[in-house]
Amino acid sequence: MSEKTSEFWRWPEYRYTMPNMDWHNAKIVTAGVDIGSVGSKATVMLDGELYAYSVMRTGGVSEETAIKVTNWALEGTGLKTENLHHVVGTGYGRVNVPFANKTITEIACHARGAHYIYGPSVRTVLDIGGQDCKAIRCDEKGKVVSFLMNDKCAAGTGRGLEVFADLIRVPIEELGKVSLSLAEEPPPVSNTCVIFAKAESLALLRQGWLKEKVAAAYHLAMVDRIIDLLTKVGIEKDFVITGGVAKNIGIVSRLERNLGIKPLVPKLDPILAGAIGAALFAKALYEKQIGLR
Repeated sequence: MSEKTSEFWRWPEYRYTMPNMDWHNAKIVTAGVDIGSVGSKATVMLDGELYAYSVMRTGGVSEETAIKVTNWALEGTGLKTENLHHVVGTGYGRVNVPFANKTITEIACHARGAHYIYGPSVRTVLDIGGQDCKAIRCDEKGKVVSFLMNDKCAAGTGRGLEVFADLIRVPIEELGKVSLSLAEEPPPVSNTCVIFAKAESLALLRQGWLKEKVAAAYHLAMVDRIIDLLTKVGIEKDFVITGGVAKNIGIVSRLERNLGIKPLVPKLDPILAGAIGAALFAKALYEKQIGLR
């Protein structure tokens, strides 16, 4: 196995431009740049509709990542950053988006982005980010009503799953499926702290546990921790999940089973929620600036 393919934690970077859309016909072109602790996303919207986006890993310098991810979203469109009427930065590194007109917290942006992706019936948003987890309550307009956040460690987050994927040597995109391959669920690992869970999982593997069983035990512990956070903020339908972990079937299916609530199915990539919300805020701010609001 090559060194590259042995990086089980590595998830694909990608970009996309919507067909049959022309930015020349748009009155307002905005962008949202979400610089997360692990992944960065950029969206470009034409009159409030998603036009182009990119997703990549956050580099060592947030400012460089912001430029790189935005330029990649614009690639092939003919657009340049100077063509953008308004840009909002959000996420962990939002203050390091050099061309942003304003910064807005990821809590507000994820609620607004979830409203766009899933529709106005959304009332509870679970955002599982790279190094934190947020439970957000919002109204019919996507405005935050209340929220709780776990940001003390990477337990129950995307970074935790990356570490775990490398530990049991399963590509991160397959980790959720692998965790569901057993006929019977094992008990969860006793600690979701990445350091302690890694040590505990190694001990279980040495005891002869199959990697599928260890994966199931870790996913169960993550879900227990997430449900504790959701319960504290209060869960109201409709319930949705944003962030990259929304693509992990092992987490999503167990949340559905243990909560007794089926999350809505996303119409767009849920990892884009923060960047979409930021671009929508950018549109509203620009409209206010030119007197349309």
